[in-house]
Amino acid sequence: MSRVCQLTGKKPTVGNNVSHANNRTKRRFLPNLQKKRIWVQELNKFVTVKLSTAGIKTIAKNGTSELAKLINSKKISV
Repeated sequence: MSRVCQLTGKKPTVGNNVSHANNRTKRRFLPNLQKKRIWVQELNKFVTVKLSTAGIKTIAKNGTSELAKLINSKKISV
């Protein structure tokens, strides 16, 4: 599976490892993704989604209505 948050769209970015001698080599910064099983009241069932921690905080703050909209618009498969 891809390393992309299904709610926020966060994905890996590219940066540099910097050594003590200031040598720079490319590296990837991966998002902190968690698989979560969330109860969506609008659909009356559990949905398993891959979310970044920022996405989990968004659901905790705003509820699952935003997640239900994405599922209904087929941007997230159930």
